[in-house]
Amino acid sequence: MKLGVNIDHIAVLRNARLINDPDPLDALGIVKRAGADQITIHLREDRRHIHDEDAKKIIESSALPVNLECSLDDDIIDIVCQLRPHRATLVPEKREEVTTEGGLDVLGQQERLSRAISKLHAAEIEVSLFIDPDIETIEASAKLDVAWIELHTGSFANIFAMLHSNLRHSQHSIKSLEQLSRSELSQALESSVKQIQVGAIKATKLQLKVAAGHGLNYQNFEAINSIKEIEELNIGQSIIARSVFTGLETAVKEMRELLV
Repeated sequence: MKLGVNIDHIAVLRNARLINDPDPLDALGIVKRAGADQITIHLREDRRHIHDEDAKKIIESSALPVNLECSLDDDIIDIVCQLRPHRATLVPEKREEVTTEGGLDVLGQQERLSRAISKLHAAEIEVSLFIDPDIETIEASAKLDVAWIELHTGSFANIFAMLHSNLRHSQHSIKSLEQLSRSELSQALESSVKQIQVGAIKATKLQLKVAAGHGLNYQNFEAINSIKEIEELNIGQSIIARSVFTGLETAVKEMRELLV
């Protein structure tokens, strides 16, 4: 299993004080030395963490492939084409969200997606679509001439957290899951993993490479890691959070050692 490390949250920490420390660029050598396979960053429209200059320096300096997540905004796509990362992962984006919520509406944005994908391909950039593990969406993605899809694991991660932590007793609980019994949560978790597995199998049959990400951490990775059709996991917040206590190299190494 390949590991992409999302370093956005280093920029979150930097931007909290509006200074230049810590610098996401400093993470590149550490992440590579720790055994990761890819650097992942997200250039959001509101620039809440990674800025344009960050993206430019990271892409120019990284010894690992850079996966640049971005929206379908025309200005953002033009910037990505100029930066020319190894891969662009197209994601849905809302200004009011804390983090990306759900996958792309591929069925409802065929024409817009086609335009963006054509621009990215013209710049020799590999394209991935960040989508929910829905068969119809996967089939539509395969028709858009992309090399990759990344399956959104946020629902799985939320159910896992409600079942295996104190989240359901805290102010951060997920309202839609609060009323479920432990037995119902267990069934929901099993169903979520099955949906991701079936989606990954379908995508592979359609000649798509499959990544997965969102909400994955040191506790919940195992079920997703066991799906052999998934080639790559993109993990960020949990690694950067652990690095506060262990250091970044150790945090990445610990995750790298868990993945098969």
